[in-house]
Amino acid sequence: MLLIPAIDLKDGQCVRLRQGRMDDATIFSDDPVQVAGRWVDAGARRLHIVDLNGAIAGRPVNMRVIKDIAQAFPGVPIQIGGGIRDEETIDAYLDIGVSYVIIGTSAVNEPHFVADAAVAYPGHVIVALDARDGKVAIDGWSKLSNHDVVDLAQHFERDGVVAIVYTDISRDGMMSGINIESTVRLAQAVTIPVIASGGIASIEDIKALGRHARDGITGAVLGRALYEGALDFAEAQRLADGFA
Repeated sequence: MLLIPAIDLKDGQCVRLRQGRMDDATIFSDDPVQVAGRWVDAGARRLHIVDLNGAIAGRPVNMRVIKDIAQAFPGVPIQIGGGIRDEETIDAYLDIGVSYVIIGTSAVNEPHFVADAAVAYPGHVIVALDARDGKVAIDGWSKLSNHDVVDLAQHFERDGVVAIVYTDISRDGMMSGINIESTVRLAQAVTIPVIASGGIASIEDIKALGRHARDGITGAVLGRALYEGALDFAEAQRLADGFA
């Protein structure tokens, strides 16, 4: 199971939000490239970057920083989310060395965009489904839609996306533990990989996810627990490598 450190960008800085609230941000560094290097040195084999400003603006805002990270670590795949609403943005990210684009709000508001992107960029499109109580959130988590998370995941699987990043937004940034039940339920409902996110707080959460690796949970995004020292990345990845 692959563990993926998160680098959330707000105004060029590395931050973590609580439950997606832009007004509740903890700044961890004003040097995101240095932060990326810290996780790469610890053994990270992929990075998860979110342009938080872009998620609100609906367009890339922190492109320069993302490009700097991609150029500094060309051998490490990057998956990027936040403000990806058109194919020009996908082109721009792939051009600077990003491996995967994560489509979130547009996946719900304009599902045909996902289908078109999966055809135009095969192997590069991931969909983020951020949910509370089984319903998908959009617009930087500021709104809840009426869409069921499992139904949408199955729809996007048919469209040809390569993975689903699933976040329980009631847990994200709260250090309250992963919502293992809803994550497993989603993973069992699709055949493409599911990457867990939101609330992972301890090595026990890694063990709990690992026990369901065969259900299709192939990775996990780690955030606040890493930045606050509750998880040692190298130790956690060594443990996760034992799950298949």
